[in-house]
Amino acid sequence: MNKKQSHGHSVQKKMEPGVGPSSRKSVPSEAKTLEIVLKCDSYGSVEAILDELQKVESSPVKLKVIHADVGDVSKSDLLLASSGSRLIVGFDVGVMPKLEQSVKESGVEVRLYNVIYLLLEDMKELLMSWVPREASEKILGKGKIIALFKGGRNSVIIGCEVQEGVVALGQNFRIIGAMGPVYTGKVDSLQMDHKPIRQAKAGQKIGLKVSHFKTAKIGDLVESFETVHLKGSTPWAPSGSILERFA
Repeated sequence: MNKKQSHGHSVQKKMEPGVGPSSRKSVPSEAKTLEIVLKCDSYGSVEAILDELQKVESSPVKLKVIHADVGDVSKSDLLLASSGSRLIVGFDVGVMPKLEQSVKESGVEVRLYNVIYLLLEDMKELLMSWVPREASEKILGKGKIIALFKGGRNSVIIGCEVQEGVVALGQNFRIIGAMGPVYTGKVDSLQMDHKPIRQAKAGQKIGLKVSHFKTAKIGDLVESFETVHLKGSTPWAPSGSILERFA
């Protein structure tokens, strides 16, 4: 399939596979649907690509074509795309003359293809980039409650023997009873031998203040932890430019 040349003098950038350039226009974290405008060289191509796009999704993010038509990308397409995710996908078409400045001003990204599988591949990549990143927990320290002391009006001091790792100020921690976690909070006060400390290591006995919870029991476990966000691709955002990916 031969590539159609864009009309006019629009300068187009070579597009690499995958996610395009980032921009200041960020994608809302709550966004669950990628809404695109589709332009093709013929109605037969429109139908074929729409059929294939219906199969493309990356739970919980979905893809929706808000407008599909034939012909080169025009100013009216930019307006339509602005009501969606600011993305126009073109198959075997070009862009109308002098459109590059309007593309930049509108913040819409125009992606041009001449092979359907490359178009579909990129749509999958874009959807994947919008999938919320998972998070996991890293256990930093473990201990066991060996004593309980009266604290203030709404608090209790738990005597804890650190068994593994480190318990330190500022860490998140939880108390685990016989049936599972019963309290989660932040370490904002640590004492050892009635003196404030910043952290305690395995083998040390400490006093840990717990606010608004008074049902801890001797024998309950204590874990300090941090939440680790797993690395993922940068969420796609419209670049306000015209990009090409041709075979």
